[in-house]
Formats: sequence, structure tokens, C-alpha cells
Amino acid sequence: MATVSSPPRALRIGLYVIAWFNLLSALVGMVGLTFGGGLGIPLEWLEGSIFTSYFWPGVILGVVVGGVQALALAAQYGRYRVAWGLHAAAGLTMMIWIFVEIAIMLVWSPLHGIYFATGLIQTVLSVVALGAWPSPFLQRDPRASSTSR
Repeated sequence: MATVSSPPRALRIGLYVIAWFNLLSALVGMVGLTFGGGLGIPLEWLEGSIFTSYFWPGVILGVVVGGVQALALAAQYGRYRVAWGLHAAAGLTMMIWIFVEIAIMLVWSPLHGIYFATGLIQTVLSVVALGAWPSPFLQRDPRASSTSR
């Protein structure tokens, strides 16, 4: 049976920090959108969408985006192997949220760039935690023959 090594400590801490940042941001956003009157965001930005207020986008932000972040953190705290895959899902969920938000509102804010970047970084770090980064990086694969090039 093969043993599974834990990702380096710096990688684990990086995923904790990003996931906590994304989770807290999603929860603050949910509260602001659902109970805070839309955080001062003009309602006109929702014209042409299925939403008539920021209530449901806020609920989706908190439950879906925040929920996946919470699942990833819970799995990491519990030391479950699925944690790294859940972090990848959480990062992708964040990036999809930002993409869809921009597509609906047709507005760009620096916050979109920040949260897209945190989702991207979380996804990349989780893929590295899953072992997708060869070490050493530029080592040749001895199984590859010279005729397969």
C-alpha cells in the first residue's frame, strides 16, 4: 500500500489563509447583500438578469461560495485526504462566481480581480498539494523513449 505524504507546511498554511479569507469575505458579502441593502450597489446592475434584488445573489454567495470554502477548511482541519480536492473545487467556485457576476452585471471592480486571483491561487496551490508538480521540476522522465518525440 502506497503512503500518502502531506503537502509541505507552507502550502497547507497558504491554503488555510486563502480559504479563511474567501470564506469570511463570502459571509460578509452575504450579510451585506441580503440584510445590508445590497452594500450600496446600484440595483440597475441587475437589469436583464433573473434577480430583482441582491437578496438571492447574497444567499448564493454565502451558501455556495462560502459553503465550499467551509467544506475545504473542515476537511483540512480534519486531515482528510479529500481536503486538497475540495480546495480546488472552492477555488474554481470562486473564479466561476466572479466570472458570472461580471457577466450579469457588466461591471468590473478591482475586487473582482482580487477575488478571481484568490480563487486562482487556491486552485493552483491545491493542485500542487495533490502532487501535480514534479520534483525536481525539470527532471526528465526516464520512461520516455527518444523515439516518442
